Amino acid sequence: MTLKQIRLSSQAKDKLSRLKGKTGIKNWNILCRWAFCFSIHENTMPTDISINADSNVEMSWYTFAGEYSEIYDALIIEWCREKGIETTQENLEKYFKLHLERGISYLTGTNFIKSLDDLLNLAVEVNL
Repeated sequence: MTLKQIRLSSQAKDKLSRLKGKTGIKNWNILCRWAFCFSIHENTMPTDISINADSNVEMSWYTFAGEYSEIYDALIIEWCREKGIETTQENLEKYFKLHLERGISYLTGTNFIKSLDDLLNLAVEVNL
C-alpha cells in the first residue's frame, strides 16, 4: 500500500488519549496497531463513513507499520479479497482507515479496557 500519512480524527485522538492513560502505552502507533488488528479480526464490514482527519495526530505509514509493513499490507489486501472488494489503492486506503477508526472505537467504547492487562487479555480471547 502506498499510504504515506495517517491522520486521525479528533474523536479517535481523544479516545486513544484515554486508552493511553489506562494502558500506559505511550505511543500512538502501537495503540493504532492494536485497533486495526482488533477491527480486521471482526467478520463484518466497517461502516462506510466519512472520516474527518482533523486532529494533530499524524504518523507516516512506516511509523504505523514499522518493520511489519508487509504484514499489515497483506492483512488489508486479504480482507478486501475475502469481502469481494477490488484491491485498488483507493479501496485499500479507504478500508484501512475505516478499520483503524472502528478499532479505536471498539477498544474504547465498551470501557472494558481499564489496564494493560485487560488489553492483553482481549488479545488472548480473540486470538489476535
